[in-house]
Amino acid sequence: MLRKVRQILAIVFFVSITLLFLDFTGTVHAWLGWMAKIQFMPALFAVNTAVLVFLFLLTFVFGRIYCSVICPLGVMQDVISRLNGMRKKKKNRFTYSVAYFYLRNIVLAIFIAAFFLGAGSIVALLSPYSSFGRIVSNLLAPVWQFGNNILAYFAERADSYAFYSTEVWIKSLPTFIIAFITFVVIFILAWRNGRTYCNTICPVGTILGYVSRFSLFRVEIDKDKCKNCRLCAKQCKASCIDVKNHNIDYTRCVACMDCLDSCKHGAIHYVLRSKGKKSTDMNTPATDNSRRTFLTTAVAVAAGSALKAQEMKVDGGLAKIIDKKVPKRNTPILPPGALGKNSFAKKCTGCQLCVSVCPNQVLRPSTDLMKLMQPEMSYEKGYCRPECTKCSEVCPTGAINLISMADKASTQIGHAVFIMENCVAVKDNVKCGNCARHCPTGAITMIHSKAGDKTSPQIPSVNVERCIGCGACENLCPSRPFSAIYVEGHERHRMI
Repeated sequence: MLRKVRQILAIVFFVSITLLFLDFTGTVHAWLGWMAKIQFMPALFAVNTAVLVFLFLLTFVFGRIYCSVICPLGVMQDVISRLNGMRKKKKNRFTYSVAYFYLRNIVLAIFIAAFFLGAGSIVALLSPYSSFGRIVSNLLAPVWQFGNNILAYFAERADSYAFYSTEVWIKSLPTFIIAFITFVVIFILAWRNGRTYCNTICPVGTILGYVSRFSLFRVEIDKDKCKNCRLCAKQCKASCIDVKNHNIDYTRCVACMDCLDSCKHGAIHYVLRSKGKKSTDMNTPATDNSRRTFLTTAVAVAAGSALKAQEMKVDGGLAKIIDKKVPKRNTPILPPGALGKNSFAKKCTGCQLCVSVCPNQVLRPSTDLMKLMQPEMSYEKGYCRPECTKCSEVCPTGAINLISMADKASTQIGHAVFIMENCVAVKDNVKCGNCARHCPTGAITMIHSKAGDKTSPQIPSVNVERCIGCGACENLCPSRPFSAIYVEGHERHRMI
C-alpha cells in the first residue's frame, strides 16, 4: 500500500511539473505553480524559509520522500529505470554497492562555493529541478508545440479557434546542447543503475541524505526473519541495502518502498526507528562525523538563504523582410521584476520556466559563460508588452519578483538607442516613424535630421527619462538585418 501511494503521488507531481514547462499559454501556473515553488533549489534561492523547514522536517520524519515523490528529476530516473526493467522482463536487477562518499561531498562543496560566490552557471548545472526544466523545455517542448500546431491547423479548417499555432524554435543552442547532454548522462545512469545520479552527483540528495540518516520512520531489516535471499537488495534502485550485514545506508535510501513488497518472509518493514539502535552509514569512518557534516551543511544552506509575438511583417514593404540579427548590447536586458543584474544573477537557477511561458518570445537563455542558461531579453521576435507579467508570476526562486501591470509599465529596464546609419528614412529617404507610433510610453518623437531644414528626413529622438526599454521600437523597426533603434539594458532597474 505504501508503495502504491508513493507511486500515485510521484506521478501526479511529475506530470504536473512537466506541464508547467510545456504550457506556453501560462494558464496551468494558476493551478499548479506552487509545485515549482516547493522544490528545494527554488525555495533555497527564494529564501523561502517556510518551504525549506517543511522539506527538512518531511525528510527528518519520513526519510528522503522528497527525492522519490516531489523531485521531477528523481521520478524521471525511476521511469527510465522501470522501462529498462520491463524491456528485460527482469524486476530483480539491482545489487548493493558502496556509496561514493567523497565524490558526493566534493560535489556538494563545489555547489556551496558556487552558491556563495554567485557562480550561477555551476549552480544551474547541479540543480536537479533546473536540469529537469531544461530537458523538458528544450527537448520535449518543441515536440509538444509541433503537435499543438498540427491540431491548430485542422481546428482552423473546421472554423474552430480552440488551438492557435506557436513558433517552434531553438532559443539557445548552448542551452539545448547542455540539456541534451544532461539527459543522455542521466538516462544512461538510470538505465543501468537506477538512482546513481541522485546518490553521487545531486547536491540536494546529499543534503537531504544527512537529514534522512536520522529520520524517525525508516526501512529496517528484522535479522531474525531475514533468510538472506537478497530480493530486497535486488529491488533497491538506490543500491543501499547490504543484506549480508543487515544494514541499510539511510543517506542513500529514497524511501521508494520497492523493497517492502519483495520480501517473502516479512523481514523488512517501514517502521518507527528502533530505540537504542544507531543509524548505520557503511561509508562513514568509524568516528562518524556525519552529524557534524550535516550541521555544517545546514548552517551553510541557512546562511545562503539569509500575448503572441508581434509578426515581423506589420509594416512590411519598406525593407526586404529578412531575419533580424541580435544587436551587441553592453548590458543585457533583464525582465521587469528582476531589480538588477547582481540580484538576478544570485537567485536565478536557469530552470527556463519563464522562457517557456513567455508569450512574446523575448526571453531566451544567455550564452554568456558567467550567466550561462540564465534568461535575458532580446526583441527579434517580439517585444515585452506592458500588460504581460507572466515571467514574474511563474518564477519560483524570486529572481523575478512578482510585479503588477501598473508597476511594470513604470519600470525602466533599459533605454532605446538610435543608430542613424541603419534608419530607412535616412538610407532610402522615405517616411517611417514606426518606432514613434508604437512606443507605449510616448518616449519617441520624430524630428528632422537637419535642424531647421523641414525637407530633411524625420528621425526618432528618444526621451531616455520616459523610455522603459520594452523593445517595441526595436522589434517593429523595418530596418534589416539590424534595427535602427535598439535597447540597451540597465544594470539596476528603476521606477519612472
